[in-house]
Amino acid sequence: MITEPTSTKQEQRQSGISIRAVLVGLVLVAIVCLVVSYTELVLGKIQIGFLQMPPAVIGIFFFLVLLNMQMRRLGQALSLRPAELVMIYCMMLVAAMVSSRGIMEKVIPLLVTPNYFANSSNRWAEIFFPYIKKWLVAFNPDGPPQQPVAKGFFEGLRDGQPIPWADWALPLATWGLLVLLVIFAFLCLASILRKQWVDNEKLSFPLVQPPLELVQDQGQSIFKSKALWGGVTLPFVVFSINGVHNWYPAVPQINLEYFLNPLLVNPPWDSMYYTSLFLSFAAIGFFFLLPSDVLFSVWFFAVLARLQGVFAASYGMELPRMRVYGTHLFVAYQTAGAYFVLVAYLLYVSLPHLRKVGRAAFGLEKTDDSQELIPHSVAVKGLILSFLLILVWCRMAGMSMWVAALEFGVFVGVIALVMARSTAEAGMLMTETSFRPIDIYGMFAAPNTLGPANLTMLAFMDVAFLRDQRGLLFTGMLDGLKMSDGVNLRRRVLLPVFALGIIAAMLVAGYIHMQIPYKYGGITLYPTYYNGHNVAPFWDYASDMTEIRTPNWQAPFFFAVGVIVTAFLAYMRYAFSWWPLHPLGYALCVSWTVSVFWFSALLAWIIKTVVLRYGGMRLYVKARPWFLGMVLGEFGSAVVWALLSAITKIPPPTYPWP
Repeated sequence: MITEPTSTKQEQRQSGISIRAVLVGLVLVAIVCLVVSYTELVLGKIQIGFLQMPPAVIGIFFFLVLLNMQMRRLGQALSLRPAELVMIYCMMLVAAMVSSRGIMEKVIPLLVTPNYFANSSNRWAEIFFPYIKKWLVAFNPDGPPQQPVAKGFFEGLRDGQPIPWADWALPLATWGLLVLLVIFAFLCLASILRKQWVDNEKLSFPLVQPPLELVQDQGQSIFKSKALWGGVTLPFVVFSINGVHNWYPAVPQINLEYFLNPLLVNPPWDSMYYTSLFLSFAAIGFFFLLPSDVLFSVWFFAVLARLQGVFAASYGMELPRMRVYGTHLFVAYQTAGAYFVLVAYLLYVSLPHLRKVGRAAFGLEKTDDSQELIPHSVAVKGLILSFLLILVWCRMAGMSMWVAALEFGVFVGVIALVMARSTAEAGMLMTETSFRPIDIYGMFAAPNTLGPANLTMLAFMDVAFLRDQRGLLFTGMLDGLKMSDGVNLRRRVLLPVFALGIIAAMLVAGYIHMQIPYKYGGITLYPTYYNGHNVAPFWDYASDMTEIRTPNWQAPFFFAVGVIVTAFLAYMRYAFSWWPLHPLGYALCVSWTVSVFWFSALLAWIIKTVVLRYGGMRLYVKARPWFLGMVLGEFGSAVVWALLSAITKIPPPTYPWP
């Protein structure tokens, strides 16, 4: 079990930053960037870096701890201490997120997407190009579609052709500045919230428990557990069989995904939103660690959301889809209302803490913040300053200040908060939402009223920050701060650790993400960010510029329904400890995260209920290493098969986290 530190003397002894840990971390950052980038873009079938506990990171960390145990046998001084291992883990964690959906997979293709995909049919050159500043993109907005810089990126360069770095230098620098401002805002927000979420509310942070189990006692206790190795073996065998199937098709494949919608062909069941059964051993392992009310709510509201569509269709209600996301609009707006109430609830619960932080930040009250990531005064003022600078950047790019405030206010202050809460309390392996800030505006007015300049920049911002929340760095920062408590590591040490990991990853991953598409051609790579999410917002806003969309009555009505239901759930949870439904489950019910993992949550809930009913807490504690082992086995096998696939060029097995 994970224990909290008690020794102040030990904390002082381990508080300094370790140079050797940083050096090892930088080497592993480069390896993580290479493995994640090549695996996700070129191999495609294993998305190994975009989860909130990336498989690449926990897999490599698992093998690092095993190696460290062998080094310890050669001499105590040669092995890394637990605090050093946590520093390395945090550097790898942010590196994987930067390399994957967190930054690079979204931002770099974006800088040439509107030029390459523009043509006479969609008229993007007429619609968007006049409103794009030259310093925002790698192509010339005054030029024609499919310029060489964009065509080479998506179709590959001929042998001997150099990458046009001169065209990329300025937009990479300017977007890099915006990304760093957002990251700094997240660092400040993480520092402000840490004490409330970790010390006051004592959230379980399920995603930090596997790596912490590995480093405590140098891994000696956990690695002696037969249950752990049983849990490791199960997914390793399953994915090995599926991997061998790709080499020798005569070997049977174990199917871990079942799509139910083709079976639901008769009305009103054919109106059910996307429903699949993904069996993820890692997800079951994480969910087993959750409080039972949270675990029950995850799958219960997922099922209820789908039955809502069936019920509505049976009464003849129109079922329009949410723009870009494809969910039923009336359910998606319920979740949007849920987000805002959930944030209000979190702020209400945190009010005493936030009042102290605010008073300390402006010199009205003295508090001891020496153990926080950032001093309160710097965190609060830094959050305000970074947000203002983000607005200035957006204004210079052509966006109205109030539109930028809406876009990033909802992103940082609502969506990111709920996403972080979903990992800290509900152990969600992915962070994904089901609405954008523009959808809030769209409840009251047609988006075309914002004007073409705003809509153009909103398309860029949706691709870069809003459309896909997987790999959100904010959650990694909070997880790192929670991990520091388990190894007596002074939290302020993590500031340079995070900074070095992020900057090194931006440089290394940025270089790799330029080399790969110019070598292979972006249109041959994983399509989600080379012919999917990078294009969809431009199609969406282009239609806003050419046609008027009046607000749908369902949007404000069901937003209000979401507000009322979530307020009720939050009140019941606050007032009655026995209340079994958590508002987080309702808020996430149609997100891609829950669409993928609801079935694993159901299985974990059934297993945990049986274990607690017939074996009590004693059996639960004994079973815990098995479920941690399933996490390590699934993610460790993903690293092994990614490397084997890179060497052999044979497709790896499909993993159940698309």
